[in-house]
Amino acid sequence: MDNSICQVYENEIQSLEEEIKLLAEKYEDSQQESTFFSDEEILMSIKSFQREFQRESKGRESSSDLKAQLESLETDLSFLMKFTGIQFTSHSKKTVEKTRNRTVRKHRLSGNCHSLSFQLEFQLLEMQNKETVSAVISDLSIIMESREDSDVSKFVSSTEEHGNLLTFFRSLSSYAEWHEHRRCTFLHFK
Repeated sequence: MDNSICQVYENEIQSLEEEIKLLAEKYEDSQQESTFFSDEEILMSIKSFQREFQRESKGRESSSDLKAQLESLETDLSFLMKFTGIQFTSHSKKTVEKTRNRTVRKHRLSGNCHSLSFQLEFQLLEMQNKETVSAVISDLSIIMESREDSDVSKFVSSTEEHGNLLTFFRSLSSYAEWHEHRRCTFLHFK
């Protein structure tokens, strides 16, 4: 009788271990899966978040204050998109390594700047020391539509080498704006 009880427990343990293994694989797959969102999905998500947040925050802050903050943030985002011409169409991130004071994440961004499309892939190393957090970009890879232009190709290569995203976005905004003007001018003469 003791053997049969032990066998039942061993079977149950084995069943639970298999279930844990399947759930762990499913969780890992969902973490590694890249997520791309359309503008409509983002707006639906924002609205859903607003409703959820309003329910949770009743009593803490008035909903009109939160709506005002959200509208202000949306206005700021809209202004920045119009000002720079940069619009992100997708973003995904995957945690590659995580320790107590160090995190490495792999990011993938794609978007448009005026009429030029771009894709970026890079790793972001975040290190935390007592009160400060520092971030370093590595393994930057940039794919651009108009890379056949030798000046753009040199610029992209230099940016990839130095890993300076701020310089990239500033220069991309300016270049794409003038690229659009040139394209319109050439179309006018055709």
